[in-house]
Amino acid sequence: MSFFIISGLSGSGKSIALQALEDMGFYCIDNLPAAMIPHFARQITEANTETLRKVAIGIDARNRTFLDEVPKSLAQLKELGIRYSIVFLEAEESVLVKRFKQTRRKHPLTDENTSLLEGIRLERTLLEPMSFSAVMRIDTTHTTPYELRQQVQDFAGAEDTQGLTLLFVSFGFKNGTPLDADYVFDIRCLPNPYWESELRKFTGLDEPVVSYLERYKQVQDMFEDICTFLERWLPHFERERRSYMTIAVGCTGGQHRSVYMVQKLASHFSHSDITMQIRHREL
Repeated sequence: MSFFIISGLSGSGKSIALQALEDMGFYCIDNLPAAMIPHFARQITEANTETLRKVAIGIDARNRTFLDEVPKSLAQLKELGIRYSIVFLEAEESVLVKRFKQTRRKHPLTDENTSLLEGIRLERTLLEPMSFSAVMRIDTTHTTPYELRQQVQDFAGAEDTQGLTLLFVSFGFKNGTPLDADYVFDIRCLPNPYWESELRKFTGLDEPVVSYLERYKQVQDMFEDICTFLERWLPHFERERRSYMTIAVGCTGGQHRSVYMVQKLASHFSHSDITMQIRHREL
């Protein structure tokens, strides 16, 4: 059975994530009280029908009264022999505030004494245990609904395979560090094609930029050092039964150096048993 728990901050895209899973044939329930999770799981297990082999439920701050029941309910899932995966969605505070101001929906934790920003911060605190237990965290700050759907569906598909799935992400530090990254590598110390006027219009996917960067020994040294680090430590995460890891590589604008490095890393690890995924956040 595939059993997903979608959680995260209000306004981060949980409804889109559930809809993406529903389109993949998952039986989805939003805002299920945490105390009811074991009862629901027991019923679908006993039903033993093909249509209930893929299930996803949504848990968030609307469940505030029942959030204390989450650890107990998850422990009962393990007792039932159900392997679950928590996907946690989040975004930067300023983006969440903007999203709520553009809609008529009220934040579930706001009232006459609690402002929108205070509600967002309270929610983040209440959902911290879910965030720490997540096998995948998705930062939707710079993500379109289409990209979010794709990420969730890619993850759900990868969960059906054995072994570790690596998501390599390129990004620009000027737009902030991805919140969902397990490791962040800063390569702003490398030569920058942006300062070559004839290269500025290209990206790290284009041959002129690739040729420029491969002239420099420090670029190759950085690549080899990152590979050495990941090759040493990824097996330890696999032994801990981690199924998904996000490796973020950042430069200043996220157009040239980080894109090039992510493509090169993905090509290197594609020859192993690891499942590969690539995302260029700023392109």
